[in-house]
Amino acid sequence: MSNVDLSREFADMITTQRGFQASSRLITVSDEILNELVNLKR
Repeated sequence: MSNVDLSREFADMITTQRGFQASSRLITVSDEILNELVNLKR
């Protein structure tokens, strides 16, 4: 038998995926804000 707890691994994977999605969204929003600031300066 394997020593892997499959349900725990799936839960960890989902948690990691949600963290990655949040980080990606943060980068996207930051990029949009910086673009707005550059456009305001023009």
